[in-house]
Amino acid sequence: MANRKAAPEPESKLYRSISEVSEMLGVKAHVLRYWETQFSMLRPKKNRAGNRMYRPEDVRLLLRIKELLYQKRFTIAGARRTMLDERRLDEPQVELAFSEADRRLLVIQVKEELRALAERLRRDTVGVQGR
Repeated sequence: MANRKAAPEPESKLYRSISEVSEMLGVKAHVLRYWETQFSMLRPKKNRAGNRMYRPEDVRLLLRIKELLYQKRFTIAGARRTMLDERRLDEPQVELAFSEADRRLLVIQVKEELRALAERLRRDTVGVQGR
């Protein structure tokens, strides 16, 4: 019987090195570096020495990428598309609510600023022409 370590939880440490994450996921470090080039949402921090330091959310993302590629047999492009779609569903766009009064006030302020700029431009062009 081989003594395999139980996979540690992604949240157990604040930062993990690429070798720790590589061992945890069962993939080589060069695969993790390649995934960084293919998945724009995967951007681990780098320390002063330039070594990648993976946060728990990076590890969760890597676990999802591995699941899509190895278990569900997605292509890189298919996994990328799926993850982007999932991200869009998780983060719905929020519409900023302005009351009608706020909108009118904003329009009035913008108009006043535009008038002031137009007047300033007229004065500047008259001054330039008069020279």
